[in-house]
Amino acid sequence: MTTPAGSGRGFGSVSWWGLSPALDLQAESPPVDPDSQADTVHSTPELDVLLLGSVDGRHLLRTLSRAKLWPRRRFNFFVLENNLEAVARHMLIFSLALEDPEKMGLQERSETFLEVWGNALLRPPVAAFVRAQADVLAHLVPEPDRLEEQLPWLSLRALKFRERDALEAVFRFWAGGEKGPEAFPMSRLWDSRLRHYLGSRYDARRGVSDWDLRMKLHDRGAQVIHTQEFRRWRDTGVAFELRDSSAYHVPNRTLASGRLLRYRGECVAARGYWGDVATGPFVAFGIEADDESLLRTSNGQPVKTAGEITQHNVTELLREVAAWGRARASRGDPEEQQSSEASPEPGTPAAPTPESFTVHFLPLNSAETLHHKSCYNGRFQLLYVACGMVHLLSPELGACVAPGGNLIVELARYLVDVRQEQLQAFNTQVGEARAAGFAPQTEARPSETFARFCKSQESALGSTDPAVEPGTPSLDVLAQPLEASSPAPEGLIQPLQGGTPHCEPCQLPSESPGSLSEVLAQPQGALALSNCESDSKTGVS
Repeated sequence: MTTPAGSGRGFGSVSWWGLSPALDLQAESPPVDPDSQADTVHSTPELDVLLLGSVDGRHLLRTLSRAKLWPRRRFNFFVLENNLEAVARHMLIFSLALEDPEKMGLQERSETFLEVWGNALLRPPVAAFVRAQADVLAHLVPEPDRLEEQLPWLSLRALKFRERDALEAVFRFWAGGEKGPEAFPMSRLWDSRLRHYLGSRYDARRGVSDWDLRMKLHDRGAQVIHTQEFRRWRDTGVAFELRDSSAYHVPNRTLASGRLLRYRGECVAARGYWGDVATGPFVAFGIEADDESLLRTSNGQPVKTAGEITQHNVTELLREVAAWGRARASRGDPEEQQSSEASPEPGTPAAPTPESFTVHFLPLNSAETLHHKSCYNGRFQLLYVACGMVHLLSPELGACVAPGGNLIVELARYLVDVRQEQLQAFNTQVGEARAAGFAPQTEARPSETFARFCKSQESALGSTDPAVEPGTPSLDVLAQPLEASSPAPEGLIQPLQGGTPHCEPCQLPSESPGSLSEVLAQPQGALALSNCESDSKTGVS
């Protein structure tokens, strides 16, 4: 029996956490002249950033936590994801990070953050927080005025009405719209996903996880990930065990997503876990630290695990965000000081002030049409593209970056489920960003995690490098994710009910071997297989 392990299928078709350390986006953006880039209302220089597939908001939170080290600027983060569950997780994570310190202490916030973000199973108090917060967000999404009043840092105005309706359905499912553990049996779904990924090697899964950790992640610079924590995550989906293991038994509904699958010869809508079972959530906050003592080794072994480093980094990040927000609120005009000292409205975050940053969520699948809107053409000083969205990098998208702007592309270094030659081929394909009007940054520090480019002052829409033809064939290195290439087993899916999240159908590539960029870029949505009939014919909604 063949096994899909090593074929790229362990990444899944939905990304729930980043595959690279968090970045300070101000450090990556070009310097801005305060006289030429000023907000006429606030008289503050602005930084406009477009992020494709950032997934978990780590770059945004890192940027806010480090803002005190830079001159004052107003941030406009434009976030484009390929599934609405990721948008909902963004909103939940930011609501948690900006929670009033009087309602939730720093330690409780950081532990809740880690469990919701990276654990398949939650403690009952954390699950109760998710239900309560999801219920609040479900009531706010359909009412833009209330949403803007209570969450002034959030903007959903660019989303389509049907996307807002689907987003509301996601929150209602999280809030317990479907009762009982069978609504989303995470432990069974995780085990089924792992069985299909490992195939005949399932009984030797401990050896497989040790091999992937030591021969891949450790060799690529993530030596702090401990064997026991990596094994535990591979077996149970619990990455951060901050309490006794018996305390984690409530399914984390924020990791649920819907798809259309071939089941017993028909296309059916199903809910399941289609995310990562190969790398884990340790890379984003767990392999780098500002405090070098956390990375110290003794007898050749790290003294801290990735889980401990992640907890320290997240705690400090949330502390700095809250402290920066209070400092910003105490500065400015006397009227602003009086308003900041007044008692806040219920539900209003006490961290960064409303005028300091805004997170704008863009419609799904809008990357190819952004340049048609004059408000986005040449607007962004920085473009960030995750490794799963590299296929969207085009001259049209490059036209949205201002001349002299920067491009950061996440590489697939920590995607353990691909071979070294595949990684090299992917890096070569990323280097073809010059076809979108970018050139490698000559002064950028060497990095195996990110590729850095800049846009020349002369770049214009439609200018392509003659060395890169538009029809360049994709890399033929990986097969499709297992959910696309085989019938769905009974234990792997849960039928979707009428009131559950619904995403737009989109076409999946054929079952012939695909490229690494294609595998990374599989959209979550309700995916339609190529030989399935349209929704109108099958009755699947």
